[in-house]
Amino acid sequence: MVACAIGFTRPTAAGQELVVDSAPSHVVNVFSPPRTFGGAVDRIEMKAADNALQQPMLNEILNAGWQMVSYRQNTELEAEAWHWNPAGRWSDPSGKGYFVGQSTPSTESIDHSFGYALPHRGFTMDSQEQGFHYSRITDGDSESYWKSNPYLTRHFTGEDDALLPQWIILDLGRIQKVNAIRIEWGEPYASRYRVQFWTAGEDDPRKSATHGIWQTFQNGIVIDGHGGTVMLPLTAVAVSARYLRVWMTDSSNTCDSHGPADVRNCVGYAIRELYAGIVSESGSFSDWVVHAAGPGQSKTICSSVDPWHESSDIVQNGREHVGFDRFFNSGITRGLPAMVPIAMIYNTPEDAAAQIAYLEKRHYPISYVEMGEEPDGQHMQPEDYAALYLQFAAALHKVDPSLKLGGPSFEGANEDIEVWPTADGRVSWLGRFIDYLKAHGRMADLAFMSFEHYPYDCRSKWNELYREPELISHIMEVWRNDGVPAGVPLMMTEGNMSAASGGMFPDIMGAIWLADFEGTFLTSGGTASYYYHYIPEPMWRGCDAGGGSFSSIHVDRDYKMKEYLSQYFATQLITREWVQPVDEPHRLFRVSSSLPDQNGSTPVTAYAVLRPDRQWSLLVVNRDHDHAHSLAINFRDGTGPGSEHRFAGPVTQVIFGAAQYQWNNHEENSYANPDGPPVKSEIAADAQTKYEIPKASVVVLRGQIK
Repeated sequence: MVACAIGFTRPTAAGQELVVDSAPSHVVNVFSPPRTFGGAVDRIEMKAADNALQQPMLNEILNAGWQMVSYRQNTELEAEAWHWNPAGRWSDPSGKGYFVGQSTPSTESIDHSFGYALPHRGFTMDSQEQGFHYSRITDGDSESYWKSNPYLTRHFTGEDDALLPQWIILDLGRIQKVNAIRIEWGEPYASRYRVQFWTAGEDDPRKSATHGIWQTFQNGIVIDGHGGTVMLPLTAVAVSARYLRVWMTDSSNTCDSHGPADVRNCVGYAIRELYAGIVSESGSFSDWVVHAAGPGQSKTICSSVDPWHESSDIVQNGREHVGFDRFFNSGITRGLPAMVPIAMIYNTPEDAAAQIAYLEKRHYPISYVEMGEEPDGQHMQPEDYAALYLQFAAALHKVDPSLKLGGPSFEGANEDIEVWPTADGRVSWLGRFIDYLKAHGRMADLAFMSFEHYPYDCRSKWNELYREPELISHIMEVWRNDGVPAGVPLMMTEGNMSAASGGMFPDIMGAIWLADFEGTFLTSGGTASYYYHYIPEPMWRGCDAGGGSFSSIHVDRDYKMKEYLSQYFATQLITREWVQPVDEPHRLFRVSSSLPDQNGSTPVTAYAVLRPDRQWSLLVVNRDHDHAHSLAINFRDGTGPGSEHRFAGPVTQVIFGAAQYQWNNHEENSYANPDGPPVKSEIAADAQTKYEIPKASVVVLRGQIK
């Protein structure tokens, strides 16, 4: 719709302006929209996939404007193995062991793929309903056991096992007096290990890695362990602690219950059950550990898990990863190269290589390969992740030396991710990962660095919007300071406002956040970002008691469309109005604002691109919930007299804000009224024109300058 400008000559305070630093030498980024603005497809309800990957819903999804797709790999977040192809071979022909998907395509299409619970797990994931997500170390069953990942041993790394210590953390639930531990070892057992306690009391050692130290008990060093069940007196005077750690550095290399036929059964460490507590003067033992095969068990966290599993461990709970053939052939990728993951944390290099071989034999276009997902969320040490990364990279590059590999796909952080310090005090996860690659002469295997971005708590309020430019620019600076080389692209491969959906997503707040994020991400040197979540699912009660949805399209319980949400309209402004949807260079320039600060930041941010059609286009974001702002817009190219320019002639204006969209929050029955669309108009601009940016809005202004 073309209409007259809406109040663009409203009076403004003197000097209130946006200034574009348009000097050609001051370009801060050059990007191509189809390669930059993408969407993410994750593990979803099977009904959601059935609806979304066919018309008419597919067309609605694509019309938002996201281009390339990042295929997410959720099974690792559940500590599960992933069968990307249901057809394949087991290391043990009886249907168990280590699975490798079939690399040669058949006449059968891969339409679905599922995760498999790991029998030798050491994680307690008590947010899950299924018992198979609970730790084997405190399940009260001596026949079950945790076992570490065999690919982190000398046989596969070529390095001493002590360089990649494996560990188990036991959480007693509260601070307790401890003077003894009983370890029921499996095979292989640790011949050298230490038993330690965390000195920072209730502070979680995973989340507060620098708040304390792991102190070895007085009698906690074992250098000649012999396996079996060991009762270890730790100290004469009981220590008060909540968290205990068994730190293992040398293996017996004896074979586990699966036998000696496969070397992977005979390396690493295995523990059947842990007990910890007080031995009285009379010799009786009071055990503080709760042994249960489900909710209530004492929590344990482990360094790694053996990916050994059986065909019966399949997890079929109504959710799936869309099969690769269905994914690539559905149209969701637009035929563009997609970022694909390989499972790495709970997988084998042979299976990852088979996956890539399959995709290439099908001639599916691949842009990048992401190596595992969220190792920080799996509490991996960076050296463990790096050791796997190099093994998997070698296997993948044998299939295709031109593959662009990257990671680690951090789960979302606003500050540097810190882990327990090395002997020389290094605590940065990413810094140590990069150091490992450099030390092994393998930096060339890191073609991109990936991270997720979920900056806010779900219950964040409106004024949190002012923090987004600082949050995303800061964390990207952190990654560079950690050692990511300037030539290695930074990619946000999955993100939205919060990791837990709530009412702020579909509110106009979600649109404003998205525009500010995309603009700042590119200004900070980002290469590609992938919106989460591309596939619509029904709304649920969000963590802030609002109607929650990660998607930009509202669907009902039958997965039929109800309405567009705020981020859908914002996406269209970004991908269709601000930029041209063409695979050509767009040049990004900085914009400064003279508006007085609110909440420690200017209420209006703006991002300027010089498009291939030679139009200047500004994405203007007004975070001010209560006030419109009338602004002059100047372009200064720094060439001396006459270096200041203004829009001249017809200027296209597209507004999406509180006047066009209002979210009515009624939990699962929430709805938008009005529900868009953005208002498009044309302004006859000259040097005196002021541009009114409505309250709580995203505005695109584009035209020629003079």
